[in-house]
Amino acid sequence: MIIHSLDPLRDLRWQEFVGRHPSASVFHTSGWLRALHRTYQYEPIAFTTSGPTEELRNSLVFCSVRSWLTGRRLVCLPFSDHCEPLVQNPEELSALCRFVQRIRKAERWKYVEIRSASPTLELERDFQRANPFYLHRLDLRPSLDALLRSFHKDCVQRKIRRAQREGLTYEKGRSEPLLQKLYGLLRLTRRRHHLPPQPLEWFRNIVDCLGEQTCIRVASRDGQPVAGILTLSHGKRVVYKYAGSYARLNNLGGMALLLWKTIQDAKEAGAEELDLGRSDCDNAGLITYKERWAADRSPLTYWRCPPAAKLAPTDGWRIRFAKQIFARLPDGVLTRAGKLLYRHIG
Repeated sequence: MIIHSLDPLRDLRWQEFVGRHPSASVFHTSGWLRALHRTYQYEPIAFTTSGPTEELRNSLVFCSVRSWLTGRRLVCLPFSDHCEPLVQNPEELSALCRFVQRIRKAERWKYVEIRSASPTLELERDFQRANPFYLHRLDLRPSLDALLRSFHKDCVQRKIRRAQREGLTYEKGRSEPLLQKLYGLLRLTRRRHHLPPQPLEWFRNIVDCLGEQTCIRVASRDGQPVAGILTLSHGKRVVYKYAGSYARLNNLGGMALLLWKTIQDAKEAGAEELDLGRSDCDNAGLITYKERWAADRSPLTYWRCPPAAKLAPTDGWRIRFAKQIFARLPDGVLTRAGKLLYRHIG
């Protein structure tokens, strides 16, 4: 098969192709790719067996990450929980993977990474499974009453009722004031985890580039934001992508209220699935939280060529040491650290 490359930000066929392919997600869209490019200068590139004048039948899309700190690599895709190969059969996938392997060697990329949520996906033997994760998804096809009854009675249903009794105010939209409220909560949450926040510009670019596919929801008490989330939508799927909260007021049930509002809105819009995102396999607390919402767990596999090296015993110590440093940084310095570091992570 002859392989062609294209720029998904310039090729007029891309958005139509993503709109009709059943495995495409919001992470394949030109809006998401444009937000990555604007914020982190990642260059998107897609490979296909379709000729320049033909309708697109298949594709593997990547961003090139060029970093003096973490190396040059092709990632499908940065800051995306998963991004499936958009192919019709194993032969197309095999041809595209072999071509990407040759490109990696010729261009001396450190590695190629493909992030897949498909349990049946098998890649060329030079691609090996790297870090394992879990993905949780909630089937939205049952009625709202049936969904509510399926949630954990104490940890979800009771918190939704608590938020309603407390009279928390609820806002949704994409305005700059609402984004500022969400970002303040995201900064608090990242600090609790001893990590820098992603730059505010990243969230502004998501809102600007994805438009109506983005929704910010914030719950407040007496004007004080207590919880906020950012969701993305594409087709019949909604993605719960970012969340932050004011820990001292978590008992008011603000986050439960926002997720319940998201589910109600998604049902009204005809969505059939809520993607609750990625979890580390050893993060028992986050896994339990998602499963209390009756979400189904499935493996999430990141494939790498060449295979990822095993973590050295010192790597865990380095991560813990970095978190100790971040924990001691003033808010302004921590925010600037995020602006400097995240483009190298991807």
